[in-house]
Amino acid sequence: MDGVNLALIMAAGLLAGASPGPATLTIAGTSMQQGRKAGLVLASGISTGSLIWSVSAAFGLGAVMLANAWLFEVARYAGAAYLMYLAFRSARSALRSGTPEMKSSRAKSLRAIFAKGLALHITNPKAVLFFGSLYAIAIPPGTSPSVLLTVIAVIAVQSTLVFHGYALLFSSATAARIYQRLRRGFEAVFAAAFATASWQIFTARFS
Repeated sequence: MDGVNLALIMAAGLLAGASPGPATLTIAGTSMQQGRKAGLVLASGISTGSLIWSVSAAFGLGAVMLANAWLFEVARYAGAAYLMYLAFRSARSALRSGTPEMKSSRAKSLRAIFAKGLALHITNPKAVLFFGSLYAIAIPPGTSPSVLLTVIAVIAVQSTLVFHGYALLFSSATAARIYQRLRRGFEAVFAAAFATASWQIFTARFS
């Protein structure tokens, strides 16, 4: 691991994964509304998306996307559109009166939940920036494949623990009861947060 500060890389990864954002908001909402299994499946989709970007950046795709503006712009607009879609769904739920029953977690719906988590992270342009910068700055040229794979594995395990930890936290019985009582307020907050994140990504200018 000569020349690779693994502790610093882990700290950066922890800060990026644990900080509030669309991924953590979606995990919280899904876990409270649909239960622990759905929350864990969604977290698995997000973790898979994180791993895909990590591997891609480690082998140069992040640098290629940042060097070719149109590729990055495609990811950026796709991410903004998907977040606006999530904002619309949350807003619609906030406007719906009554207390809906907990949704069932059938195999088909679990696949859709996993795909939702994967799409959320795959279309996140900030993931391109984070992983692209991480491997460009923290990994010196000529790093051996074994060290590179170690870094990828460490980041993957750490992000998986963080995202699944959020799912376990927000799927507790207490969290579910609070959500059921304050559902419309929660959904309104989620809608505002998703819309804000979408607008920030849509209007951002990266250089």
